[in-house]
Amino acid sequence: MSNSDVVIIGGGPAGLAAAIAARQKNFSVTLVDAGEPPIDKACGEGLLPETQSALERLGVRVTANDGFPFQGMCFVQSDARVHAEFARGPAIGLRRTVLHEKMVAAAASSGVRMSWKTVVTSLARDGVQTARGFLPAHWIIGADGGSSLVRRWSGLDSMRHHQWRFATRRHYRIAPWSNFVEVYWGRHAQAYVTPTSSSEVCVVVLDKEKRHATFGSAFSEWPDLRIRLATAELASKERGAVTSTHSLRSVVRGNVALVGDASGGVDAITGEGLHLALSQAPLLADAMARNDLNLYARAHPQLARRPAQIGSLLLLLAKRTSLRQRVLRVMATKPSLLAGFVNFHVAGGLAKKLAATGIELGWQLLTS
Repeated sequence: MSNSDVVIIGGGPAGLAAAIAARQKNFSVTLVDAGEPPIDKACGEGLLPETQSALERLGVRVTANDGFPFQGMCFVQSDARVHAEFARGPAIGLRRTVLHEKMVAAAASSGVRMSWKTVVTSLARDGVQTARGFLPAHWIIGADGGSSLVRRWSGLDSMRHHQWRFATRRHYRIAPWSNFVEVYWGRHAQAYVTPTSSSEVCVVVLDKEKRHATFGSAFSEWPDLRIRLATAELASKERGAVTSTHSLRSVVRGNVALVGDASGGVDAITGEGLHLALSQAPLLADAMARNDLNLYARAHPQLARRPAQIGSLLLLLAKRTSLRQRVLRVMATKPSLLAGFVNFHVAGGLAKKLAATGIELGWQLLTS
């Protein structure tokens, strides 16, 4: 097997993004994965505006014709419904397999060598051992997901905190009934409905307990959703997954670095996992170009700070039913509150704006 400057283990979006970014720095790159494209993943399948921009910087262009544009977020509970539009333009819902095919094509065009159906069995200081032979490399990148073997083999498995929830996903063949991603809040679970084409929606159910992260449980909580989907044909097999919030004490050791879910993650409720991976890739490539992975290690925690803040707020609403019910009722009377949180989450901005929105929400809760 040929020598490479960089070997990347894992061919999902995180690995492909790291591979393309490394090629942009003129490294020779080989990517290996035990699977083959297109690789699917049980996720919400929405690309927020900032995620689209990150993809474009890597040479991956996604348009409305590839999926379905949506304008913002809509929160729904039994006695309230409130929506907020994205300030920076529409997001796009599309199948994860469509995105993966686009990223594979972009990686191939940039000169990444890809070895699919290749099992990695161990790491060495100067390369990677695979079932097909030894692959020499100067840099080794682990992009092999939340249960990363690279993380374990390289001694980077020490975590600051780790919590997980369960998710179940289905696609239904039905025309989208909304130009928003709808988030249904119940006593236990949340359900995300994302339009992925003019004739299909993706539905994901999330909960801390596996028994509640099911469509049976979801439909019992949200009869309106059950009625809408009652006659719709399933467009995919049901898939389950575990969504994890975790951070590591370090994401580099020697010549090994981690990206994507292997390097830490935020709960799927934030919709930020993909954007984090896409943002990490150019920082890692720059650190390799400067021959100092510590530059990446120092920058890595900053990327997750904003998604982690929003994730903590959303998970608090998921746990505290009475608080969430009051919050959504207040937001229904003053939608600008939800818009403030949504657009801080999607577009960033000054933390003081988020604090001001939080203070106003608190005042409304006290006086309502």
